[in-house]
Amino acid sequence: MIRLILILLLATSIAYLSAYAEDVSLHGFLQGNYSVDTAKSNPNGKDFKWAEERVQLKLDASKEPFRLFLKTDIFYDHIDDASHLDVREGYADYTSSIWDARTGRQIITWGFGDLIFINDVFPKDYEAFFSGRPLEYLKIGSDAVKIGMYPSFASAELIIIPFFEPNNFPDHKRFFMFNPMPAVTEREEEKPATTFENTEVAFRLYRDVAGMDASLYFYRGFFRQPSMLPDSITSPAKIDLVYPELTVYGASLQGRALDGVLSLEAGYYDSREDRDGTDPMVPNSQTRFLVGYQRQMWEDCTLGLQYYSEYMDDYSEYEENLPSGFPQEKKLHQLASVRLTQFLIHQTLRFSFFSFYSPSDDDYLLNPEVKYNFTDSVWAAVGASVFGGGDEWDQFGSLDENDNIYVQIRYEF
Repeated sequence: MIRLILILLLATSIAYLSAYAEDVSLHGFLQGNYSVDTAKSNPNGKDFKWAEERVQLKLDASKEPFRLFLKTDIFYDHIDDASHLDVREGYADYTSSIWDARTGRQIITWGFGDLIFINDVFPKDYEAFFSGRPLEYLKIGSDAVKIGMYPSFASAELIIIPFFEPNNFPDHKRFFMFNPMPAVTEREEEKPATTFENTEVAFRLYRDVAGMDASLYFYRGFFRQPSMLPDSITSPAKIDLVYPELTVYGASLQGRALDGVLSLEAGYYDSREDRDGTDPMVPNSQTRFLVGYQRQMWEDCTLGLQYYSEYMDDYSEYEENLPSGFPQEKKLHQLASVRLTQFLIHQTLRFSFFSFYSPSDDDYLLNPEVKYNFTDSVWAAVGASVFGGGDEWDQFGSLDENDNIYVQIRYEF
C-alpha cells in the first residue's frame, strides 16, 4: 500500500512538472519474448518457460535542479493467463554542484562483475535470466533513497532501503529444481519487517587511484536468498523461508592493463546470525574474490574472462552440524566465465557467447545468442540457455532439465 501511494504521488508530480518542465520526453517499446523448452515440458505440463507481449513507457521530465522519471511495463503472461503492471523505476532527482539525491524506485548497480555479483548486493531476477529475457530484466528496482556526495578528495554514495526486496528465483511451476525436503508442502516466507532497525544501509567511497577506478563498499542488511528453517530436522512438517542478517565489506579496482581492462573485486560476507558456523540452516560467513579481464581481440570482437571464488569460514563447524542426508556445500566454490562478442555488417549483427563453468562443482551454463538490428527501432534476438553437469543440488546442475531456446523481438519508439 505504501509503495502504491508513493507511485501515485510520483506520477502526479511528473504530470505536474511536465506542464512547467524545460525538457519532457516519452519513449518506450513493444516487445514479444518467448522461451520454449527443449529438454522436457515444465513441471506444470506446459512447454514454454516464458511467453509474453509487453509494452514499456518511459516518461522523463526535468526542470533544473529537479528531474522526475517513470518506467512502467504492462504485459500479458500467456503461461499464467494474466495481465500485469510492473513499475520498474519511478524516482525524483535533485542535483547541486556538490551533492545530489534520488528518491523512489531505482535500479542500483555496484561492482565490476559480468553476471557475478559481490558488492552488488541489490535485488536480482534470476528467473528472467534463466528463461531468456533481455539482460536488463536481471536487475530489480529498490525502493530507496540514494545520496551522492562529491568532495574534492573522493566521491561517495549513501543508499538507504527501508523496504526489503528479495531476489526472484525460478518458479517451481516452470523450472525443475532440487528440493531437499520434497515431502514438506507447508512453507511460509518471512521477510524482514519494515522497521527502523531493519532498514538496509549501503555506502560506497570511490575515486581515481593511479589511473584506476577504486571503490570501497559497505552494506548492512540481509541475504536476498532465503534460508530454509524446518520446524524439525528429523521429521519436518513445516518450513519457514527466512532472510538472515548480513553485513558486507568490500573493495574493487579496475583499469587498463595487459592491453585490456583488468578488474579486481573482493568482499567479506559477515553472516551475523551464524558467526561461529554451527547453524547449517544459515549461511556461514564467506570471503569472495573476483578477477576479470577484457580486451578487444580484433575489430568489433571482444573477449571477457572471469574467475570467481567463495571461501566458507568455519567449515569444520558446518560439517560437524550438518544433518545426515543434506547436500554438503564445498569449502571453496569456484566459477569461471567466458564472454565472446563479435559485431558484423556495420554492427547491426551481433554474435555472442557466454558461459559459466564451475571447476569445483563441474557444472555449467552455456548461452549463445544472435541479435540483428533491422532498423534503428526494430531488433530481434535468438538464443539458448543450456544447463548441465555437477550434482542435482549444484547451481547449474540443478537446472539440468530446463534447457530452452528463446526469441526476443522489440520495436522501440
